[in-house]
Amino acid sequence: MTTYECRACRGQAGDLVLDLGEQPACDYFPKYDEPGPDPVYPLQMWLCAACGLAQLLADPTVPEEPKGAEPAALVEQAAEAVRRVTAAGLLPPDGRVSEYGSPHGGSWLGLLSARGLRPVDDTAEADVILDCFGMMHAADQAAALAERAARVAAGGVLLVQYHSLATIVRSGQWNALRHGHYAYYSTTALTQMLAGQGFCPRTAWSFDLYGGTVLLAARRVAEPDAGPGESVTRLLMEDELSGVRDPGVLSALESQARAQAQALRDYLTAERAAGRTVIGYGAASRAVALLRWAKVDSSLLSAVVDASPAKQGLRLPGSDVPIVSPAQLTVRKPDAVLLFLADLRAEVRAAYPEVEASGARWVDAESLGAVPSNAVRPAGP
Repeated sequence: MTTYECRACRGQAGDLVLDLGEQPACDYFPKYDEPGPDPVYPLQMWLCAACGLAQLLADPTVPEEPKGAEPAALVEQAAEAVRRVTAAGLLPPDGRVSEYGSPHGGSWLGLLSARGLRPVDDTAEADVILDCFGMMHAADQAAALAERAARVAAGGVLLVQYHSLATIVRSGQWNALRHGHYAYYSTTALTQMLAGQGFCPRTAWSFDLYGGTVLLAARRVAEPDAGPGESVTRLLMEDELSGVRDPGVLSALESQARAQAQALRDYLTAERAAGRTVIGYGAASRAVALLRWAKVDSSLLSAVVDASPAKQGLRLPGSDVPIVSPAQLTVRKPDAVLLFLADLRAEVRAAYPEVEASGARWVDAESLGAVPSNAVRPAGP
């Protein structure tokens, strides 16, 4: 029997809580005319019993995703986050900053430079070390956090932004699990990981992005004002109520996956039977497992529109559904556009008014068959 070791604390006790079966690498987009079948790999989430970190069990894939267009919602959230951190007095005048960004794109350095901070290279000490959805891409979580913590200058701050596991549980976001994303942080687990590096979360801010993301500010335990503030305590209580350390709660995500996939197939089948055409919008990694579970091909979904030129002319992995340019919204005149990224709704409605002007409608893919979480527990005595 193979023994698994936690990516953060090296503990070996834990539970397999979500198994999405054999899935294609969702960051591999083949050319449209490239014959399949595409290679598939196990996609599973494991929950460490010791530190509570939810994590990708294994990943034999090689990252190679073409970068997508940066959504306006992500840009707006970054600006608001910098504003809040500035208001909290955590950005020292003429301070040094270094960023660990996501390989999918996006950066805060321009915003931080405008506030007077000086970017330094990726090995230098800095007053502000920022990780914006970067650390989750590290296979060795312990080493990744240790590297970031070691570079924080005396009196400096470590800022970590993450998609909250409490959000994933509460909203049934089972398809947040994907190859290349090695960790799914609860505030509880991240607090324990930080403690191992001699850091303590001081304050936190929540944002609506992706249904619920958190920006956590941490300082060294021995420094003034390093203890957890009210905002951190509130998030820890939310974790407790959401059951982020309960294998049974996380295991419910699998039944939600089945329900959502069946609802999507039923919807597309009914639209085809009625003679209506549906195309998608947003060739996102989270759409890959959903379409595979729903057994969707181009006879049900004729194409997926994406604003990234790097993805146009390719196809979704594990499917024959082509990725096309936004011009096809006018050319194809669909009856409905299936949106795979809910955060884009306001942006795409404003960018492509011709969709609704032609009588078509936008449909949120993730709302089809959504099962509200029953994992929230009543507060104890």
